[in-house]
Amino acid sequence: MKRRLLLAATLALAALSQAPAIAQPAATEIVEKKVFETTGYVTRGGATIPTIRIGYQTAGTLNAAGDNAVIVTHFFSGNSHAFGRYAEGQPAGYWDAIIGPGRAIDTNRYFVISSDTLVNLNVRDGRTVTTGPVSMNPATGRPWALDFPVIAMRDFIEVQKRLLDSLGVRRLALVTGASMGALQAIEWAAAYPQMIDRVMPVIGSSEFDPWAIAWLDIWESPIRLDPNFNNGDYYAQGREPPTRGLAEALKIVTVQAQDRPALARFGRRAAEGQDPLRRIGDRFEVERFLDEAALARARVSDANHFLYLVRANQLFLHEYASSEAALSRSQARWFVVASPTDRVFMLDYNTEMVALLRRLGRPVDFAEVTGPLGHLNGVVGMAPLADRIRAFLQN
Repeated sequence: MKRRLLLAATLALAALSQAPAIAQPAATEIVEKKVFETTGYVTRGGATIPTIRIGYQTAGTLNAAGDNAVIVTHFFSGNSHAFGRYAEGQPAGYWDAIIGPGRAIDTNRYFVISSDTLVNLNVRDGRTVTTGPVSMNPATGRPWALDFPVIAMRDFIEVQKRLLDSLGVRRLALVTGASMGALQAIEWAAAYPQMIDRVMPVIGSSEFDPWAIAWLDIWESPIRLDPNFNNGDYYAQGREPPTRGLAEALKIVTVQAQDRPALARFGRRAAEGQDPLRRIGDRFEVERFLDEAALARARVSDANHFLYLVRANQLFLHEYASSEAALSRSQARWFVVASPTDRVFMLDYNTEMVALLRRLGRPVDFAEVTGPLGHLNGVVGMAPLADRIRAFLQN
């Protein structure tokens, strides 16, 4: 069981197109990856992006009033594949256990949308559709690289809003997501309070404080130190991308996003054929495993996109004087879900959010998602909360 859970955690960070290897209901819906395009988008920083493309998927049917919609926002290394399968025999989305016909977020009742973000990390995986530094700058005919405009988390929401408008959505019965998806859900609640009935942030925070900002600086540091980074200009023919630095960055994320039991199966064993007691360059088995997983992940990702995602997170709720000012705009019911062993958005981030919402007089419930995976419990371990989620949607 521990091996299966660790594999689930690794897949959640190292290959989002793969299904978590834990028990969950078989997916009963086939979903289609679609593409939304919009033009003339002006970022919150005032720059114009001539054309934006993002991928998305839907399930269920939008009602005539356009008010039975649910948007699922994804985590840092995630994409739109939150539920369903793209074809028979292919992996299910990471929240498929709670989204689908008859499930907690019932697609017989709700029209559920999940989209890729701008500057999505998975730009090279053959499935994700996104616009970012790797995209072509029409003014130069070359990839934008670091000339791409800075993206704030509010920009994710504004592009999603254009997508929802194009689909005829007028009101959201629920906005929800895990980790960075939780931050997006909160940003939605502040930006468009009049159109949201319920908010369910999972393993998130209403405060991106200096401690969190500093941790994300540590996440991205190996990329900037890679000699191939070249200030983000590595797309030209003959240049090598900073794959090693990106892999090291992803390794930091992978370890922080798990908890001690997730890696316990490795013990203190040396990697096969290695002896750390005798040679300083030899590796332990856990190091070898993380190196291989992170390198595989880096090969379908982009280093500049990683940096832009970091900045978007650091700019969470940046348009408001405080978290209190942002959350005071919400008119929704809230259900906050935390992992007690989270090493990214620790439990106190979530309990502080609940306390703030209660001070503001907002209806709020709270639950814990448990398991051996730390932060990732909220990505691959949501099935036990299905009844709580179903009850929340009925209130």
